[in-house]
Amino acid sequence: MNDKAAAGPATGVPPMRRPGPCAMVIFGATGDLTKRLLVPSLYHLGAVQLLPERFAIVGCATNELDDNAFREHLGQALREHGSAELSAAQRQWIDPRVYYVAGGFQDARLFERLRDRLADIDREHGTDGNYLFYLATPPDRVEDIVRGLDGVGLARETGGGFRRVIVEKPFGRDLASARALNRALQAILAEHQIYRIDHYLGKETVQNILVFRFANGIFEPLWNRRYVDHVQITVAETLGVEKRGAYYDCAGALRDMVPNHLFQLLSLITMEPPNSFEADAVRDEKLKLLQAIAPIAPEHVLTRAVRGQYGNGGTPSSERVVGYREEPNVATESNTETYAALKLTVDNWRWADVPFYLRTGKRLRDRVTEIAVQFKRAPFMLFRHTPVAQLASNQIVLRIQPRERISLGFGVKVPGPQLNMSGVEMDFCYGSHFGNTPATGYETLLYDCMNGDATLFQRADNVETGWDIVAPILDVWEALKPRGFPNYAAGSAGPAEADQLLARDGRQWRPI
Repeated sequence: MNDKAAAGPATGVPPMRRPGPCAMVIFGATGDLTKRLLVPSLYHLGAVQLLPERFAIVGCATNELDDNAFREHLGQALREHGSAELSAAQRQWIDPRVYYVAGGFQDARLFERLRDRLADIDREHGTDGNYLFYLATPPDRVEDIVRGLDGVGLARETGGGFRRVIVEKPFGRDLASARALNRALQAILAEHQIYRIDHYLGKETVQNILVFRFANGIFEPLWNRRYVDHVQITVAETLGVEKRGAYYDCAGALRDMVPNHLFQLLSLITMEPPNSFEADAVRDEKLKLLQAIAPIAPEHVLTRAVRGQYGNGGTPSSERVVGYREEPNVATESNTETYAALKLTVDNWRWADVPFYLRTGKRLRDRVTEIAVQFKRAPFMLFRHTPVAQLASNQIVLRIQPRERISLGFGVKVPGPQLNMSGVEMDFCYGSHFGNTPATGYETLLYDCMNGDATLFQRADNVETGWDIVAPILDVWEALKPRGFPNYAAGSAGPAEADQLLARDGRQWRPI
């Protein structure tokens, strides 16, 4: 790997610059997240020469491995989950830069060994004391690790080197715990050192939302209450809880997905234009939007929020699957929701009286993440003496996964002597236009963190505001146990109560 920047595409886009020197330390280096996502992401960046020229990876976990065994472990992870082929020269470049330090995260000796190893790496690879610490660990280990780093001087930015800590979700399990976690981190680290990661923000369509809205004069004038009827945000999964039963049964769909993933999508699709793409300018506007979401009073929770839990059923491939309560590490009488749907409103000038419907669930009919902006219908009087029975609404749909795309739906005349109409779609597909680039969704986030760009990461106030919005729902659901769980079959579109949430407003969900 030479020191030139990655070549830009043939569209005149300037090449991306390689980050400056640093070492990346992964706590939880032998875990599932590292294997499935972090390792492929790093190697994908290496394949297009977007890792620092002076770079090293240090794994930390309790498993007793040496450097060579850990390198083999990463190689196996890449063979199983990577989609970019590294040349022999690239492998020869990266493998000697991979190290491993074993120990428990509450053991001060681990951090002493890590400090000494990083000092050796600085001398050998010229990483200049710049360290990026990725906490791919359960949430209850975060404070221990940050305190351990601080105890040996690895959390302090001294001598011109940076120290950045990436924290995976969940950021607490409610408002009180999120505040406590933020206070604990900020007692040791400055806010600019903390990178709260949400991998949804690494997906191309999500990053494109601001460009789509603010770089195209045709759309922004319509992006308000005068023209938009409502917005639907859907995150549907066909998978169940898999091996996460112990965590999920203490969390549920609302905690797991809404204050982070769905609110990130909601804020990007509705925020005001920032003054620039600087990190705090973007995050300030996202915060203003979240603060404008109308609180849900406890007495309105049962009509504004729906919860569900999947039972036995079939998948699209006709495979029979067990219900949630039969999953490993799930209580047999669990009342944890695997589906959540909300109706929210935004009390600001742009979005007054426009409803936003959010839904997320497991074991649904299909895997899809999308934002659908539905516009108001045109006046019908022109068509009242024609065979046209009604006018369909125009829609803009931003599909985030799978098959990232943006589509615009509108009506056209059907060929023939009569005036009949049909709906059609104009479709832009990322893969068809730009080609399929190997990606997990983490590449951009890791690259930005190495460059010190926090635009796509959550700030403390954003996190706490998200928890504040869902707090009344969590409180009511905790006080009133659900009736009729499980209330939707695996492989279906979700509980009937979610359909009623929109039906009361004369609307319906887009098909999953």
